[in-house]
Amino acid sequence: MDLTTLKTALDQAAGMLDRVDAGDVTRPTPCSDWDVGSLVDHLVASPGNFATMVRGERPDWSAPTPHLDAGWPEAFRSSSADLLAAWDAVQGDPPTVPSWQCAELAVHTWDLGIALDAPLDGLDPAPAEEGLAFMTANLKPEMREGAFGPEQPAPAGASAYDRIAAFAGRTVP
Repeated sequence: MDLTTLKTALDQAAGMLDRVDAGDVTRPTPCSDWDVGSLVDHLVASPGNFATMVRGERPDWSAPTPHLDAGWPEAFRSSSADLLAAWDAVQGDPPTVPSWQCAELAVHTWDLGIALDAPLDGLDPAPAEEGLAFMTANLKPEMREGAFGPEQPAPAGASAYDRIAAFAGRTVP
């Protein structure tokens, strides 16, 4: 299985986490229920939850996300390494697909970039494109409640990251 796009998504999310400092944690994000601190905690926990899934187990998505006051990039990179190791250990049909993970990482990388006023134009579009293809094929309207809002329009000529964010219910500037 080719994990190149997932590795890119993980690297880009880690790079965005490198931009966060303690003064940013109360900033709002495009996800109205989360400030930057909550988004960062969720993003840092995601690779661990995904690794659990790759191993054929069920993560508890409703469990409170562990909170970190600092060290987000390091924690994320460590759990990303665990996720990639879990993928390397898969034999036979995997219980999940990396495209879903790309979707989650792409949306939240966009969310964090917008919240931090960070440039997004340097992001490799492959994770957002792969994630959007997965979401378009699999995210039915009845599955949006709680995780995603209704699809929003993306501006003409929108980037892959803007398109996946709009599909996930974010208002794209």
